[in-house]
Amino acid sequence: MVEVSNAELRVMQVLWQRSPQTAQEIVGQLQQDFDWHEKTIKTMLSRLTQKNALTYTQQGRSYLYSPAISEKAYQEKASKSFVQRLFSGNVTPLVAHFAEKGELSDKDISELKALIEKLEDRQHD
Repeated sequence: MVEVSNAELRVMQVLWQRSPQTAQEIVGQLQQDFDWHEKTIKTMLSRLTQKNALTYTQQGRSYLYSPAISEKAYQEKASKSFVQRLFSGNVTPLVAHFAEKGELSDKDISELKALIEKLEDRQHD
């Protein structure tokens, strides 16, 4: 799995929303939310390219950046890695933690129930 820092993940999220984008477009979006210098953002673009998380094509004097990995693929690998590291691969303690702390909304609970029903139906087929 491609390892990205929290800051690099922000760059990836900008590109998952819309791509390709020039470095200047990415800088403009990130500077709206963060007090990051343009050079810092360009360094992150370079690192993400070196990590094969981003690809780019040259268009005149600009580079157009695109994600080399999908957001869904990244989420799947990152969440699996997270659960493995913190909960020895068991999802139940993670969900139990959120439930015990009252951090599951009614919508979360409904969606979890529906997911469990769907999984149980698959097992009975």
